[in-house]
Amino acid sequence: MKVLITAVDSKFIHSNLAVRYLKCYTRDIEYEAKIKEFTINDREGRILEEIIKEKPDIVAFSTYIWNVELISRVSNLIKRVNPKIEILYGGPEVSFDSRNFLENNIGEYVIEGEGEKTYRDFILYKLGKMKLDEVRGLHYKIHNEVYSNEKRPLMSMDEIVFPYEEDEDLSNKIVYYEASRGCPFNCKYCLSSTSHGVRFLEINRVLNELKYFIDKKVRLVKFVDRTFNCNYKFSMAIWDFLIKQDTNTQFHFEISADILKNEEIELLSKAPEGRFQFEVGVQTTNDEILRNINRFVNFSDIKEKVLELMSIKNIKQHLDLIAGLPGEDYDSFKRSFNDVYSIKPEEIQLGFLKLLKGSSMREDADKYGMEYSPYPPYEILKTNTVSYEELLKLKKVEEMVDKYYNSQKFNYIIRYFEKKFNSPFDFYYSLGMFFENKGYFNRNIGNIEYYKVFLNFNETVLKDSNKHLNEIIRFNYLIFYKNRGLPDFLRSSISKDEEKNIKEKLREEYSFKEYHLERFNINIERYISSDEIIEEDSYYVFNNKNEYVYLQNI
Repeated sequence: MKVLITAVDSKFIHSNLAVRYLKCYTRDIEYEAKIKEFTINDREGRILEEIIKEKPDIVAFSTYIWNVELISRVSNLIKRVNPKIEILYGGPEVSFDSRNFLENNIGEYVIEGEGEKTYRDFILYKLGKMKLDEVRGLHYKIHNEVYSNEKRPLMSMDEIVFPYEEDEDLSNKIVYYEASRGCPFNCKYCLSSTSHGVRFLEINRVLNELKYFIDKKVRLVKFVDRTFNCNYKFSMAIWDFLIKQDTNTQFHFEISADILKNEEIELLSKAPEGRFQFEVGVQTTNDEILRNINRFVNFSDIKEKVLELMSIKNIKQHLDLIAGLPGEDYDSFKRSFNDVYSIKPEEIQLGFLKLLKGSSMREDADKYGMEYSPYPPYEILKTNTVSYEELLKLKKVEEMVDKYYNSQKFNYIIRYFEKKFNSPFDFYYSLGMFFENKGYFNRNIGNIEYYKVFLNFNETVLKDSNKHLNEIIRFNYLIFYKNRGLPDFLRSSISKDEEKNIKEKLREEYSFKEYHLERFNINIERYISSDEIIEEDSYYVFNNKNEYVYLQNI
């Protein structure tokens, strides 16, 4: 018997944790199991071809909100090509309302909830070693009628197997890992609220498994633990271990900043720069709205800890906001955005509320006038406090923040515009509407054009001269794209003779095969330090490492 355990990931660089768990949990059983990973950008025809080529008896799909519709279509195609191939579904998107999913989709089986033990028993059933109705956590279809077995209790963490193989090639992949399951909080929009309590792996086991990733020289390990620091002794032990390692591997954690203890921040201050990345779910800075979603925390507490982490200057922080929360209107979200922006984290994510299957937020939909898409990812369309049109405006802001702020490639340009608007939100909204009016959202524009947009925006919207802005854009552009040369609209201000004379003076200090020399007509150093614009020449050299050096006394 051959089972093709299949993942459709959102990006090529992702590695699917679930399918690896299933294969490793059954490695002692004599059957053929093979993992096959695709992405949502793959054509249905290619996915179908690759699956059929494997000649499986069973195809097991890992389903999520981002891939369930594609998987449903591929399953239909599989059956049309070979009706004898059986389809098994598992994952969060089919774990709630499992019977209804199976009734309305092609396929024979659905695993509800945690999949390892149910999948193992299912394989034993297929090998004739168990009865079908003994497989707890399984829904199955016979002659188009769906049957449901007894629910399966949550498994002990001691039973979970390490999901990665010794010889597995994890280069150029984001690797996912969990040290705990569950969440101590009860946020209404989250599926973790459907189960209570947190279960942890034994700490020494976690440290040994993390050493595996370090030895493999994995680039980035993302912990999928819902609130990594909910047990501070556990988080402290892991952070202390990782801080002491000689490695370039980075580790990403989802944390609740407000519960960080002073001892944790003191420990984290010792981490090598870039070793850790933190994702902090703010969601909204309106404390009343936080109560509406069962988040009993104040934004002031979150902000205090985030700023403490920023002060140690070695951890990249990613702060999340969610638009469309129950009771929050457009102006409240705007204030939330400005509050978070004032902290200046490395990344800000503007997400939009998704009313997931199984989440208690769906039960509150009528109470708050929530209309949401009935199709995955079940995104909010409007509420009784925010309209569809207002959510569209927020989407424009989200796209501008993601492209310009989060890339960190336009920081000096953004600073130029921030003081020209009443608030950061107003700037990004105005820029987003400019994109909309120019049709940029409907076509791909290149890196150079993303810089050029600012000149057109400044002239068209603000009716300002580009004299100074052009210098700032050229400086910002050269930090990241020195090797590509300057585009025509950022033409160099230095003459050939002046360039030759300066290079002659500096030839013993700089190799100009590696460095680019540039003159600016404003004092860039003063602008960097104080945002002040003074018309006087300044000179810089730029290298291939996104570094620059201010040349004094030229």
